[in-house]
Amino acid sequence: MKPELSVVIPVYNEEAGLDRLYARLYPALDALAATGVSYEIVFVNDGSRDGTAAMLATQFRLRPDVTRVVLFNGNYGQHMAILAGFQATRGDIIVTLDADLQNPPEEIGKLVEKMREGYDYVGSVRRKRQDSAWRTYASKLMNRLREKITRIKITDQGNMLRAYGRNVIDLINQCSEVNTFVPALAYTFSRKPTEILVEHEERAAGESKYSIYSLIRLNFDLMTGFSVVPLQIFSMLGMILSIASGALVIWLLARRFLFGAEAEGLFTLFAIAFFLMGVILFGIGLLGEYVGRIYQQVRGRPRYVVQAVLEQGSTDRADTN
Repeated sequence: MKPELSVVIPVYNEEAGLDRLYARLYPALDALAATGVSYEIVFVNDGSRDGTAAMLATQFRLRPDVTRVVLFNGNYGQHMAILAGFQATRGDIIVTLDADLQNPPEEIGKLVEKMREGYDYVGSVRRKRQDSAWRTYASKLMNRLREKITRIKITDQGNMLRAYGRNVIDLINQCSEVNTFVPALAYTFSRKPTEILVEHEERAAGESKYSIYSLIRLNFDLMTGFSVVPLQIFSMLGMILSIASGALVIWLLARRFLFGAEAEGLFTLFAIAFFLMGVILFGIGLLGEYVGRIYQQVRGRPRYVVQAVLEQGSTDRADTN
């Protein structure tokens, strides 16, 4: 039977915390089922190197009526795991959830209730973030910068707990982008988006899978994947610097003819030259981001490879996308 709610949970090396997740997730969803909300849970194992896959298989055997497991043959990243989960879902309301219990499963009911009001995208904002200060401030800064560049209004882009309507998921499933940011992509397809406040807890076990480098890469993908404003800004900066450099050359020539050769401004010229070289290198890197996205897209390789799918009433199957 087609469920009303599908919960997608990407999992990567979460062996230490899965039992705690099961202990809270299933009772929370069973409580929703008692009110008439049928559900399914789609776990996506993103190439875990510990015993996560075996634990997911065990849980599938315990609750095959509501549990489905998608197993990747390698590690493709959280967003690819979410997209694979979207492909496997059957519900009209799709909720994404982290496996580390930073977002309480008990909050899922709030999103379902909001979706039933007619919204097709419900984001969430953490009431009190249980992260380090630098991570909180860096996230807020990147949120503001991203909103200015992409015009995508997501207050808390780092929060996984979100709900999507079937119309949005169907459009996302038609996309074939190699690098993307799922919440932003959903926001662009949504007709009626909104946000709600949710609780936030400390990580139940393990550690964050996002390093500083990963967070920087994520924001580069977000900005270059949804806007050409960075290129336009750099083009304008290049034009301004070209005009300023031309004016400087004319001024230096005039000084030479009027006052003769002088060496006092040599270090100033060095500083200006180094600044311009830095701007040029930054521009090459920015252009390389866009070229790199094109390169990855035109190769046409699968975004991920599904090794097997565990679901009731069918044998394991492999797939690529």
